[in-house]
Amino acid sequence: MLWLLFFLVNAIQAELCQPDAENAFKVRLSIRTALGDKAYVWDTNEEYLFKAMVAFSMRKVPNREKTEISHVLLCNVTQRVSFWFVVTDPSKNHTLPAVEVQSAIRMNRNRINNAFFLDDHTLEFLKIPSTLAPPTDPPVPIWIIVFGVVFCIVIVVTTLLVLSGIRQRRRKNKGPSEVDDTEDKCENTITIENGIPCDPLDTKGGHINDVFLTEDERLTPL
Repeated sequence: MLWLLFFLVNAIQAELCQPDAENAFKVRLSIRTALGDKAYVWDTNEEYLFKAMVAFSMRKVPNREKTEISHVLLCNVTQRVSFWFVVTDPSKNHTLPAVEVQSAIRMNRNRINNAFFLDDHTLEFLKIPSTLAPPTDPPVPIWIIVFGVVFCIVIVVTTLLVLSGIRQRRRKNKGPSEVDDTEDKCENTITIENGIPCDPLDTKGGHINDVFLTEDERLTPL
């Protein structure tokens, strides 16, 4: 009689937990991808832990405080690892609405991930959207970061202005000296006319070229 009851219960559970069944969810784990050489083997103990975590999550939902591990059913477990699960209500012999299960999983997603050392990408509930991780507070206050950026910009702009002013002063100082040099070069040049070097006319000092002086003007009076 007990064996008959046992097989009857298993048959009922098999009907409730099936791929693509009503209120059923598929789970896919990538343990090797997440942990590499430290990957653990998925066995009945890990399945028990998963059922416990789902039951724990369901107990957080109002009016589901009496959910037990035995109420969570797994089926179609593969080696890769993937499986389907449902949460049952023994009093009415049917599965709990998918909306309630989804809400419970989303509220406790981080707890479930941590239990298996995985994250939303390596522990996937295919019909349950991933939850956003809570924002982490930066080690440095934001206002200090903003102040540092503004301060750096002010320093750079000030440095550029100072360098620009120095360059302009240097250009102004070089201008007159270059003009004087060119004038001096022009004054010191000697012109050659008909093969005879001639001294240039020194307009500044009033110097007159001797070539154009008359014979009387060249002679010094006694």
